[in-house]
Amino acid sequence: MKNNQSRLSIILLAFACFFSSISIAQQLDPELKDLINKGLNKSHGVKIQYFNAEQAQVDQKLAKSVFLPKVTFNGSYTRLDDNISFDEDTQNLLISTQKLLIKEAAGIAFNSPFPAGIPLAPVPDLQNKNILKSSMDVDWVLFSGFEASNALKASKHKEASINYLAMAEKDKIALQIIETYDKLALVYASKRVLTTSENFLDEQEHYVRKAIEYGLATPIGRKKIELAQQQLAGKMLEFNQNKKLLIEVLHQLTNESKEKLTLLNPQLQPFTADSLSKTEKRNEIKALEEAEKATLYKAKMEKSNFIPKLALKGHYEFLEEDLSLLDPVWYLGVGVKWNVFDGNQSHLKSEKSLIEAKKYRQQLEEADEMIALSIIKAELSYEASLQNTEMIQKEIELANDTYEMIDKQYRNDLASIKEVLDALNDVEKANFKLQQSYYDQRRAVTNLLNAKGTLNY
Repeated sequence: MKNNQSRLSIILLAFACFFSSISIAQQLDPELKDLINKGLNKSHGVKIQYFNAEQAQVDQKLAKSVFLPKVTFNGSYTRLDDNISFDEDTQNLLISTQKLLIKEAAGIAFNSPFPAGIPLAPVPDLQNKNILKSSMDVDWVLFSGFEASNALKASKHKEASINYLAMAEKDKIALQIIETYDKLALVYASKRVLTTSENFLDEQEHYVRKAIEYGLATPIGRKKIELAQQQLAGKMLEFNQNKKLLIEVLHQLTNESKEKLTLLNPQLQPFTADSLSKTEKRNEIKALEEAEKATLYKAKMEKSNFIPKLALKGHYEFLEEDLSLLDPVWYLGVGVKWNVFDGNQSHLKSEKSLIEAKKYRQQLEEADEMIALSIIKAELSYEASLQNTEMIQKEIELANDTYEMIDKQYRNDLASIKEVLDALNDVEKANFKLQQSYYDQRRAVTNLLNAKGTLNY
């Protein structure tokens, strides 16, 4: 009756997985958490995403810098073939005008000849042939036609998308480290099973040796024990190879020294479902949403190319000596630039960005479908692992009882050594299958939490 109630509770718990998400108290070892942190710090993929995010931050600063005044200092030297001056008629006109002004100032009649001996100022050249200039220009955009503001918004959403991609990359690395760590724990579990089998075989070898001495057993029984020991040695070799390989994988993932990794003693413990939790949005979904928004703002930025731009222009000459008679020392002005037609380039660029946004929308819908499927798959795997664990526990009880019974029969010459070895092999397989069940359960739980966006490490 008790077993039926236990089985019913497991079925009800698994059935609840179809209607709500599962909150699992993740019992991660401190060593595993430390390895995850080291793996995240070591990951080249995460670092690359952070560099991409920094580039997006620089793009934001570039968008803001459009409204900062640009100040440039200029210097130049030019030598002409000759001075630039007025033509001869204009020079004569200017000289005549100078004479009239002098006669008027001296009170001389208009028709009287110009007095001799009065010096006249030469007509200055328009531009000396040696031109040395030093100036400063100021260009200040007052209104960019919303182009800069849309570029700023696009860069912010791009940065957010990259940050979510970095978080998704962290989830992948954490899952990979957890899985490798659990595989190492499964390998160590196999070692414990093998050690138990080795002790059983040593005990059986001692018993057979004594039995042969008293004529109660034949040397064939001892050879069967020796064969089982050789098979066990092969399994030990496989254990050492798997251990070495997994430690190498953890070393590459975390950059932790192999010496410290060798000292680890991971153990598989089943996760427990203690409450129900809600589903959160995956980082991959958030990244696609932000990328879509960034692309839409990019399309707006490209469309705003047709909006008039307003800018201020200033200029100041530091050296006045070499300026021409027509050059100003300084000037300040405000201008409007209106791009009416650019060969349809802005429109086509905007249309291309809108198509890109549609692609992100399709990726979003596909990701939602794949996540929903992965949640169902993980829930089914978790349900199967619970039932499988209960079944294996019963299998272990039966295997132990069978081994004890056959061992007693063998000691009383009621069973063969082959039957004892087969029963011992069944015990070994059942115990390892339990560890494998714990491993499958942990995979199902971590995959479920990852699919629901609630994986914490």
